Amino acid sequence: MKFVSGVTVAALLGGAAPVWAQTAAEVDCGYQAAVVEAVRQARIERVKERKVPEHVAASAPTWPEKYNAVVPLVAPWVYEMKMRDVKANDLGAAWNEMCLAR
Repeated sequence: MKFVSGVTVAALLGGAAPVWAQTAAEVDCGYQAAVVEAVRQARIERVKERKVPEHVAASAPTWPEKYNAVVPLVAPWVYEMKMRDVKANDLGAAWNEMCLAR
């Protein structure tokens, strides 16, 4: 068994600490991306656009309540796409990338 010094362990853990911490923007964009993904899933399930807010709310989302207001804002963006594009693309990841780039 090899002995690892406390300094080595501290250096390894100290270097990993920034990976664990998320900025406020990363958290916010992550919630927004989750909303987009929920709207995407509603579209795939062929939920009518006007019923998306109720459908998403009924799915017991894990994001904070204030993000429910984003649902009707992103629904037109998702619903104007061709279904093949909705199915083929990770819209949540695309949204997260755009959000973090601002």
